[in-house]
Amino acid sequence: MKTLILIPALNEEKNIERVIGDVWEVMPKAEILVVNDGSSDQTALVAENTKKATVITLPHNLGIGGAVQTGFKYAEINDYEIVVRLDGDGQHAAAGIGRVMGPVLSGEADIVIGSRFLEKNQPSSLLARRVGQKIIGFFTSVIISQKITDATSGFRCYNKKALDILNKYYPSDFPEPEEIIFLKKNKFRIKEVGVLMRAREGGSSSLTALKSVYYAIKVALAIFISILRTPIIK
Repeated sequence: MKTLILIPALNEEKNIERVIGDVWEVMPKAEILVVNDGSSDQTALVAENTKKATVITLPHNLGIGGAVQTGFKYAEINDYEIVVRLDGDGQHAAAGIGRVMGPVLSGEADIVIGSRFLEKNQPSSLLARRVGQKIIGFFTSVIISQKITDATSGFRCYNKKALDILNKYYPSDFPEPEEIIFLKKNKFRIKEVGVLMRAREGGSSSLTALKSVYYAIKVALAIFISILRTPIIK
């Protein structure tokens, strides 16, 4: 099936070359698309110089929601049947691509989420961040009546049916958990699989301990608001 590997990236000049190279080794026949979300560094140039990826540079920083939806629009225009999304910071091991694609290819799921919490021996992260992730996962699970361990994971695979609706109605505030709730309310099949994470080699996360707590609170509020939204598919 025609597959697109979508990598949204913001100021990842130290990581993007390795990410593209790792994906190329695993998926040499798939197109790699880097959506440069208005980076202030050389992310776009480094990605272009690999000669292995198509690069779209957004004129302004739109946030992760805008960057991902840009990739979905590209997939729609170019008739891709499957999109695998992973982050540009190198923490998602490309070796897990086959694992997240598996249930989609078999017809078992419309979207597959790669969960860091279903595999052991993962790199450590800030305690506040882990607690926030657990809280968001708990609320998401309660709302959709399905256990989701990693609602904020950016390692995902989508089939054509999911792409068609997300092209038009992709959430922009906190897209990862909101996307799960939106798709579940519209009767899409969601599955989680365990994936391995890697420690970031270059740059640093923008989420400090305090920001992680603040982020978790904001996401929780957005999740509850999403309950009020009417399903698109009747």
